[in-house]
Amino acid sequence: MAARLEPAPRAPSPSLVDLRLLRSEDLNPLLDEEVAAWRQLLDWDFGKSAELVRRFVDMRALNGYALIDDGEAAGYAYYVLEEHKGLIGDIFMRDAFRSVENENRLLESVLASLTAAPQVGRIESQLMMCHATGGLPMPRHLSSFERNFMMLEMHRAAFDPARRRGLVPALVPAASRVYVEKWADQYQEPAAQLIAAAYQGHVDSLINDQYRSVAGARRFLFNIVQYPGCGTFFKPASVAAFDRLTGRLCGICLASLVMPYCGHITQICVAPWVRGAGVGYELLRQSLTMLRAAGCRKTSLTVTASNREAIKLYEDVGFTTIRKFCAYVWEGF
Repeated sequence: MAARLEPAPRAPSPSLVDLRLLRSEDLNPLLDEEVAAWRQLLDWDFGKSAELVRRFVDMRALNGYALIDDGEAAGYAYYVLEEHKGLIGDIFMRDAFRSVENENRLLESVLASLTAAPQVGRIESQLMMCHATGGLPMPRHLSSFERNFMMLEMHRAAFDPARRRGLVPALVPAASRVYVEKWADQYQEPAAQLIAAAYQGHVDSLINDQYRSVAGARRFLFNIVQYPGCGTFFKPASVAAFDRLTGRLCGICLASLVMPYCGHITQICVAPWVRGAGVGYELLRQSLTMLRAAGCRKTSLTVTASNREAIKLYEDVGFTTIRKFCAYVWEGF
């Protein structure tokens, strides 16, 4: 009689552990690998964000979960509660443990905690480092939005308006209608009003509900100026445009540094009444010029893939898409 073949024992899955039960040293190899991944893939210094994670873990104040394999942190996810919504701040798995199953275990656990919170009616996330999103957990009313991470090699930047197809005629009214100033702190309140007006009915207001109100835009501006999630705010390369006739703020382009040699455009928008006049291009040109003068060899930005008009502007200047990722919104659970 032939011997019966017994199935090989299945390797145990990593254990799911509440982040509040861990110490920062438990996450160090994981966070070190994440810092290296951001640097390699995106020319982005994730170190300051990793330090914030360590600090809040040691304070027992970071909501989320880690997957622990044989005493080693294989991956983690955390979330933040903000009034009526939850923000999934990060999901990252180490290469040796990355799989759809492991990433989704983390995501399912975070979603279960957030949907159980009575005040939460909306969840937002932009999962930059989540690789296996093919089988996302889906509470009701999941919306997904593809986004592009674009990079400009500064020596290839087409700053000359004549090199941009069809833009030269549009720049004539911009030059006569607006003037551009360096960013100043007193512009934050009119900038919040501008953002709320500029994003009304825009796809990005579906991704980030802070764009839907002046109060939300204030919080958005405060976060990008004060916190390292979008790099270190770089005031010298941030600019604002004003209508010559009324003196009203009609456009902004805000920049940060994500590496000593790499800038990032954190926000660019123009008022509806000056769209099509080349104001966005002129703001971007001035920010990029000042980033290059500050020693930046590269500059990045993110844009929603369906925003073809903005992508054309960025591609004409010289940006190329180097990574695609998704923004997700869960509602109605």
